[in-house]
Amino acid sequence: MTKLRTNEDRLVKIAVQGKVANAAQWAEFEVAHDGKPFTLPSTGGIVYNVRTGDPTFGWEGDHIEPGVSAILDEEKRGSRANMGFNFLACVGNKARLVTGDGKGKAGVVTGHHGGVEHVTIDFDQTTLKKINIDDKILIEGFGQGLKLLDLPDIKIYNLDPNTLYKMPLRATGRGLEVGVTTIVPAELMGSGLGHNNIGTGDYDIMTHDPSAVKKYKLDQLAFGDFVAVQDHDNSFGRTYRKGAVTIGVVVHSNSTLAGHGPGISTLLTSSESRIKPVLDSKANLGRILKIGRYRSKG
Repeated sequence: MTKLRTNEDRLVKIAVQGKVANAAQWAEFEVAHDGKPFTLPSTGGIVYNVRTGDPTFGWEGDHIEPGVSAILDEEKRGSRANMGFNFLACVGNKARLVTGDGKGKAGVVTGHHGGVEHVTIDFDQTTLKKINIDDKILIEGFGQGLKLLDLPDIKIYNLDPNTLYKMPLRATGRGLEVGVTTIVPAELMGSGLGHNNIGTGDYDIMTHDPSAVKKYKLDQLAFGDFVAVQDHDNSFGRTYRKGAVTIGVVVHSNSTLAGHGPGISTLLTSSESRIKPVLDSKANLGRILKIGRYRSKG
């Protein structure tokens, strides 16, 4: 755990409330990158057997979101209110069921998924089985606007301060060393690239070149892994910039759709060489927050 000087005491904590998102089917059949049609489970719903810390590969599904997917307005996903729900819900924020059989039970925000505009939330297994699709969830939105006072060149998005302090990172003379399970080259980033929805969405690591998957061990990615993207600047939109580094957290499973793959929500980014990724096989959100597969069984 590294304590950094931040503006945490100046951040605004705002309650936002959504509901469990219905599981969606986007088409009767979709076509994979190799031309093969498929029909599989996809986004939304309450996913009982896929948790933070589990592999992103190997599931009979596409863009699977671990745990509970939440949304404010399924009919108007791009509305100001729904985007506000996404924007204010930060990784590591406290979530609480306010209706249903699990009323009062707490969970943790693990990321957000662009396009469908879902917020993903981890609950313990006992609570998951008490949640209904109509249940409402209140999130203590806290983290947007977070800054490193001594490292202004590093921008932070979507991150609860307490989660930042628990991340595997260390301040150096000119920036941060950050533990990540994987370092992804710029050319492997796909869907979401070029968008400016840094505070609400994600973008995907393309996984359709077997040699790249093997070289960078992409098939070993897990939900909640911290990953680095080389030469990508997410300061004001997702773009290529030589020397930049972005740190994200894996929020959804692999996909066979062209241009897609495991998705990452942005956490830290620097347009200059202020972030140095360091490989660490234990660099996972679930591990540092003791959620998902790392929850105690008590």
